[in-house]
Amino acid sequence: MRVFVTGATGLVGRPLCAALVEAGHEVVALSRSRSPPGLPPAARLVEGDPVAAGPWQEELQRCDACVHLAGEPVAGGRWTAARKARIRDSRVLSTRHVAEVLERGGPSVLVSGSAVGFYGPRGDEPLDEDSPPGDGFLAEVVQEWEAAARPAAARARVVLLRTGVVLSPRGGALEQLMLPFRFFVGGPLGDGAFWQSWIHLADEVGLVRFALEDRAVEGPLVAAAPEPVRNRDLARALGRALGRPSALPTPVAAVKLALGELAEIAVTGQRVLPAKALRLGYRFRFPELGPALADLLAARSRTAG
Repeated sequence: MRVFVTGATGLVGRPLCAALVEAGHEVVALSRSRSPPGLPPAARLVEGDPVAAGPWQEELQRCDACVHLAGEPVAGGRWTAARKARIRDSRVLSTRHVAEVLERGGPSVLVSGSAVGFYGPRGDEPLDEDSPPGDGFLAEVVQEWEAAARPAAARARVVLLRTGVVLSPRGGALEQLMLPFRFFVGGPLGDGAFWQSWIHLADEVGLVRFALEDRAVEGPLVAAAPEPVRNRDLARALGRALGRPSALPTPVAAVKLALGELAEIAVTGQRVLPAKALRLGYRFRFPELGPALADLLAARSRTAG
C-alpha cells in the first residue's frame, strides 16, 4: 500500500513512517523542509505545506491511503489570538485540502488526526466514541477539524483518530512531566483529581496501522489506553518510576497565571475509553500506566547510552 503521511516529522509521524516501511508499505512523506531529520531512507519526501493547496495534492491523489497528522502544537505556548488562529487553521484548513483530494479520487482510506479535546473538560463521566462533544476552545477546534475531514467519506473510508496524551521516550508530554521530578518538586496539579487519558507511542502507531488495515474501522476512534488515570495517580506512578518524591502539589492558581487560557487543558481532563478499538479486537501493548512508564524510561536510557 502506498501511504501518504502529513505531519511525517512529528512525534507520531516519524515512528509511524518507520513502522509502515518496516511492514512493507511505500511511504510518501509530506514536509515543509527539503531535508527533515528522522525519516527512514526508504520514505519518499514531498515538499509542501498542507495548509495551502499545491502540487503535493497531486502526489496524494496517486496514493492508496492517507494519514493526516499535521497540526500546530497545542501546548507550544500561551494561547494568544495569533496562536489560537494557527492551532485552528493548521488543522482545519489542511484537512479541507486533504479531503478535497479524496472527494475526487485517489486514496480509499483517510486516517485523520483528532483529539480527546473533542469532549471538553469533563468530570468522572466515562466517555467513548458515542459521547457528545464538550465546550471550550479546543473542543470547538476539534469539532471543526473532524467536520473538515467528513466530505472525504463520500468515496473513502474515514477514521477520526481522537488521541489522548501521547507518551513518548523522547519529547512530547513525558519530557514536560518529568522536568519537575528532576528537581525533586514533582507532584499533582492542585488536588490531582481530574482524569488524564494517555497512550503509549507504540499503541498510537499501532492504532494508526489498525485503522489503515482493518476495513471495519470507520468514524471516530479513540486512541487512548483503556486505563485512564487521575492526575495524582499519574504523578505518583511517575515518581515511583523515577525514584523521586511525588507529593508536592502545584497550585492551580500558579498554573493559570503562567499559562493563561492554555491552563484549560493543563488542569482539566476527560475519562475517555477506547470502546471501539477494544470491540474490534485491537490489543493494547501497554494498557496500564506503570508498565508503559517503565518501558518508556528504559527506552530513554538505551538511547542516552
